[in-house]
Amino acid sequence: MDFKSSDTITGPRSEDVLPDTATAAVKIVIVGGFGVGKTTLVGSVSEIRPLTTEETMTEAGIGVDDDYGSATKTATTVAMDFGRITITDQLVLYLFGTPGQERFWFLWNGLFEGALGAVVLIDTRRLEVSFDVIGRLEERGVPFVVAVNEFPDAPRYPVDELRNALDLPEDVPIVHCDARARASSRDVLMTLMRFLHTLTTAAP
Repeated sequence: MDFKSSDTITGPRSEDVLPDTATAAVKIVIVGGFGVGKTTLVGSVSEIRPLTTEETMTEAGIGVDDDYGSATKTATTVAMDFGRITITDQLVLYLFGTPGQERFWFLWNGLFEGALGAVVLIDTRRLEVSFDVIGRLEERGVPFVVAVNEFPDAPRYPVDELRNALDLPEDVPIVHCDARARASSRDVLMTLMRFLHTLTTAAP
């Protein structure tokens, strides 16, 4: 195909270009059950236009997927969400959000490849959907923190009660957040980075 002189090939937007000062990139995975806010968190904190693979929910998922909140939720992630945030001039985090429905969990293996750590996003109205998610992380030996997404109508529990309910070790951080707010989502990521740093410095 012949291109005319007037044809323009566009590259990434200027705000999407990786800073020249960046010397280290870390892969972080955002996991959790269906509808806990993973796509929202990635979208709120990403400094680039996030890549999402959301599809409209259809009747095919009835009786198969968790339908909690389906009255208001019309789309769901079927592969992954992707975003990026610069923590310092040198450090950049690449964020990969996983699909929540169990039938798409086979995709997790690839998404976890090379990941340094994970954020487990939970909804206190449905703590039970987090059990298998946390179990899979523990089986793979992936360090993680737990972020409680504070939905307006969700019950509030003390951290100690949440830790007991989720059967988490004392050293695993639990933080509260609003996945819609950039500053709150960034604080979650900073908590994970501090936790990973602690694990690194504590290693023999």
